[in-house]
Amino acid sequence: MTLSTDELATWASLATLLERLPTALDAQLQRDSGLTHFEYGVLVALDTAPDRTLRLSVLAGYAACTLSRLSRAMTRLEKGGLVQRAVDPTDGRFTLGTLTEHGHDVVQAATPGHRELVRRLVFDLLTDEEARRLGQLTGRLVEASGPGPAWSPPSPPAPPA
Repeated sequence: MTLSTDELATWASLATLLERLPTALDAQLQRDSGLTHFEYGVLVALDTAPDRTLRLSVLAGYAACTLSRLSRAMTRLEKGGLVQRAVDPTDGRFTLGTLTEHGHDVVQAATPGHRELVRRLVFDLLTDEEARRLGQLTGRLVEASGPGPAWSPPSPPAPPA
């Protein structure tokens, strides 16, 4: 089945975005913190996890990558003192990744510039309703494109009553 003219135009726009957005995010993060967007995502996932620790298999699921790709990134991040790996004491078949204090500091320093770029490239261009709808649509595309749920940040704690 062929794509209609409108579908082809939509796909071309989406495919272009899928190429350009990671490049822009990588460039900003490399310039400001020496991290790739992938590495930053790994660090943020660890930073928001309980005790800043996750099994690498869970982290690979969040990052939508193979354990091999994650292992290479973890090696680089370990060399920079940003993460540590250890055997899971509750089940020796698994390896845990833990964000170090230095890694937490790097995430905290990298986040404002990253958020500013995300805001400029995405949210400043959309109304609140368009942004909400974009979230719904991309969620559906993520679900259709692979197994397992997408990573999502934990909900902020409720304000004290």
